[in-house]
Amino acid sequence: MKAQAQNSTLARRIIHNDPSEGAAAIIKTAIIEAPREKNDNGKADAKAERGQVVQSLCRALNILTILGANDGPMTLTELAEAANLSPSTTHRLLTTLQYERYVRFDQSARGWVVGVQAYMTGANFLKTRNLVDVARPRMRRLMEESSEIVNLAVEENGEAIYLARVGGPRAAQVAVPQTDRTLLHCSAVGKALLAGMTETKVQTIVTQRGMRQFTRSTLSSLPALYRDLTLVRTRGYALDQEERVSGLRCVAAPIFDENSRVMGALSLSGSSRRIEDARLRALGEMVKRAAAAVTQELGGRVPVPN
Repeated sequence: MKAQAQNSTLARRIIHNDPSEGAAAIIKTAIIEAPREKNDNGKADAKAERGQVVQSLCRALNILTILGANDGPMTLTELAEAANLSPSTTHRLLTTLQYERYVRFDQSARGWVVGVQAYMTGANFLKTRNLVDVARPRMRRLMEESSEIVNLAVEENGEAIYLARVGGPRAAQVAVPQTDRTLLHCSAVGKALLAGMTETKVQTIVTQRGMRQFTRSTLSSLPALYRDLTLVRTRGYALDQEERVSGLRCVAAPIFDENSRVMGALSLSGSSRRIEDARLRALGEMVKRAAAAVTQELGGRVPVPN
């Protein structure tokens, strides 16, 4: 209980200029594909090629990945073709996985599906994953790539709560509000979070929290906010065009859970002199890629645009 309380306290604290390089080990579900590390030449890691990877295990996990990504049961032939294996090898691996309950054969559909043990393994991952620990390495990489401040936030009681912030050498030059929370309608992280909500939920939050006018650029009406959120969903990232603080621009993208629901948002913050119009699209795609990577590492799913 004491450890849980300490973790809760840390989750409420903004971390400025965090120097840490490491992160807690990430437990991945069996049905989420883990890309192999590659060297500068784009080849598989030399250590893996020297036999440190168990080939049969990799093949079995690949079968689980294929089954997990498929919408329904798959026949032996379909699985063998998708895994680029012979039917006999595929069947031998399936039989082993079935014995351990990671897959099962659906008699009615005459096909293979993910088993209950894979679900239980994934459920344990959901209990142990930590958003800040998983996101932090990506935040540092994004900061180094963009030379801007990177923030991580979640929604709580109609506000954006900042869990972490990573700043580079230019951090002291930017007048970022030193706060652990902000309203949603006037911030990039807030609009990234709102974009995953229904219009009814958005209206409820606006009714409760209001739409305070911070600058001349702050959105001041619900229709204007709805229009902006439509753009966020279309392009995959949100913008704060000096809507919270004059002279400060932000770009944010949502992080999704396993049900494609928004669970948090990553953002870049910088002065309007550096984050010029010409950089906005490139920075938007940059933060969107980082948020998508965090989503994948958390076992989440980025929704497919309609």
